[in-house]
Amino acid sequence: MIAKRLKNLREQKGYSISELAALANVSKSYLSYIERNLNKNPSIHFLKKVSKPLDSSIEYLLTGNNQIDDKMRNNVEKVLDKEWEVLVESAIKDGIDKDDFKEYINYIKFKIWEKNNREY
Repeated sequence: MIAKRLKNLREQKGYSISELAALANVSKSYLSYIERNLNKNPSIHFLKKVSKPLDSSIEYLLTGNNQIDDKMRNNVEKVLDKEWEVLVESAIKDGIDKDDFKEYINYIKFKIWEKNNREY
């Protein structure tokens, strides 16, 4: 649950809601709504802003998982196949940098999370 993880991280850092809102440049009331679980679908933009002063990742706020999952940690020798190499090289040639790529991955993960957590 985003609300619980956000509040726990904020409290671990010793920030009040007002302090975190100021550091992240977000609305104090919106932050409070998220923490109280009144708004269950914060924007990626909001999550990106609050994750920085909390020294966290958007992925952690959404899923509770660290950016590098356990499967990848245990499989350090994993090698990209040729198709992945070509895809990455093409993206680099098109001007996509690491930060852009990470942001896109987080966006896709958020959309998957959002799809799986819709209230019907």
